Amino acid sequence: MYRKYGLDAELIFIQSSTMSVSTVVSGDVQIANVSGGAVASAAVGGASLVMTACYINTLPYELIVQESVKSAEDLRGKSVGISRVGSSSDVAARVLIKGLGLEPVRDVPIIQVGGPTERAAAFRTGRIVGFPSPPGTIHLAKGMPHRIMISTADFQKRFDFPYICSTTTKSFLAAKRDTMRRLTMALIEATHFLKTRKEETKKFIAKYTRQSNPQYLEDSYIANVKLHDRVPLVTREGTEVQIKEALARKPGATLRVEDIVDDSIVRELEKSGFIDKVYK
Repeated sequence: MYRKYGLDAELIFIQSSTMSVSTVVSGDVQIANVSGGAVASAAVGGASLVMTACYINTLPYELIVQESVKSAEDLRGKSVGISRVGSSSDVAARVLIKGLGLEPVRDVPIIQVGGPTERAAAFRTGRIVGFPSPPGTIHLAKGMPHRIMISTADFQKRFDFPYICSTTTKSFLAAKRDTMRRLTMALIEATHFLKTRKEETKKFIAKYTRQSNPQYLEDSYIANVKLHDRVPLVTREGTEVQIKEALARKPGATLRVEDIVDDSIVRELEKSGFIDKVYK
């Protein structure tokens, strides 16, 4: 898809949004798909970053807990594991814990343990009693007694969150706007592919997650079809929430939505009829 739009792209897997943002800031990577929470946290620290499109604008997570945790009170005082502070899993943990009527950190300690493999190991050994996880991952927890305590899908109102967002530096966008435009076109068409080519998409999921569990692949596909937006504008409401969270950790700093969001390319593509043409 990248080649179709004249891009010679090298795909690199980076474990978390916070790490991905660091590589963009350092210049090691020019563009990354990351969460708005990580972008806001970096921006209040002085990073000159901008989100140009968001392909998923909600937080698709479940709180997986040990079978012994039957209620919110059972969770009180016990640790929940995340990848890194400021990451999507950190945001998800805080949102889900609040959804149970508890206060993150005060009532339920949140500790950094690493990526999915490290979280599973910490869960298995009892270092943590729970961890936030995308839908379907539960099927990979073989031999680990567990239950889903709460999911963002249970919320009455969708939790708006800039989850998968094309992010670059402001200087790169200014100098290479056409590159960002072609990248956005490629990813919009890739989203259409995902929504319409089920079996081929499941093969890609299996390849990049290195998983072959049929139920995991099926659930992951169904979730992704529902979650990916046809028109990848950046959620303003969700970004505002993440800015407030980031500012709370950086007293004296200032940051506005327009400082880290410029989805004008998406608006141009929608107005031009490109997106309608892709979905015909």
